[in-house]
Amino acid sequence: MPLFTLPVQASELDIDGNGHVNNIVYVQWMQDAAIAHSDALGCTAATSAAGCCWVARSHHIEYLRPAYAGDRIAIITWIVDATRKSSSVRRYKMVRDTDGAVLATGETLWVFVDTQTGRPRSIPPEVIGCFEVVPADEES
Repeated sequence: MPLFTLPVQASELDIDGNGHVNNIVYVQWMQDAAIAHSDALGCTAATSAAGCCWVARSHHIEYLRPAYAGDRIAIITWIVDATRKSSSVRRYKMVRDTDGAVLATGETLWVFVDTQTGRPRSIPPEVIGCFEVVPADEES
């Protein structure tokens, strides 16, 4: 399951003063998709068993089109880089179901952190092995 899709529906609570989905909602959707993907592949359990957690170091989002209340949106996510010692890069694409419009794209640098020390730790094979990396030339 290299690509994972989390379906969401924008609600009235997601709308900002400009009448469209607020920017921060996209960050929440990105995090929700990452967690759901990790859960589905057993990575969350493996991470917890290792005494660690994943922490976002940085997010980048490019907003392309607005989303509105009631829009059904597919949050598509995948891993593009798992070769770093203690971090992984995950990408996202948000696509409106009704017209296939790409609303936003994003990327998060996730760091593997020891929950006891709060310090980055090398990602063990049983954790990183949960994911299939999608090479850049095969991204959706």
